[in-house]
Amino acid sequence: MRTAARVTAAAVLAATLAAATACAAGPEPGERAGAVAPAPPAAASPSGPASGPASASPATVPAALSFTGKTLDGTAFDAAALAGRPVVLWFWAPWCATCASQAWTVAEIAPTYRDTVPIVGVAGLGEQKAMKSFVTEFDLGGTTQIDDRAGALWRRFKVAEQSTFVVLDRTGRVVHQGFLDGEALTRQVETLARG
Repeated sequence: MRTAARVTAAAVLAATLAAATACAAGPEPGERAGAVAPAPPAAASPSGPASGPASASPATVPAALSFTGKTLDGTAFDAAALAGRPVVLWFWAPWCATCASQAWTVAEIAPTYRDTVPIVGVAGLGEQKAMKSFVTEFDLGGTTQIDDRAGALWRRFKVAEQSTFVVLDRTGRVVHQGFLDGEALTRQVETLARG
């Protein structure tokens, strides 16, 4: 009984000291108060990745998701916000018949998987007005659509033709790049969502 009381008292003391130390910590000399330091790289344990509440640190941003842009509606977009999740990048053009046929599938499945496997459209090879019309016509308004008229992301991912899907796993590794019909896209997203 005394041993249990001592262990409990030691645990309470350790927790109190840890909390007091954390509360007393302030910015380093020369650092602005309220500044957010970059997250340290995630370290893998010898037995594999950590899991559970202790691993709630922000995901490391892989090189594939280290880009920013603007959406078709002019909103700033930072792909780093997608880190830690599988992501589907869909490279499309507004005049592409294949893209139009795939748009129905994207519009159908994207809302279901928005939080687990985001699908992000990368619109290129056309005028902004035509791209916006495409989004409206195929009911893609609820899916992020990046305006890539300059082709920066198309070049970055070495996309040479529309319609191309670049599928990244949760570590940012490309697991598929190329054509996917509606059924194959749905299967790919369902598989990624299951983990």
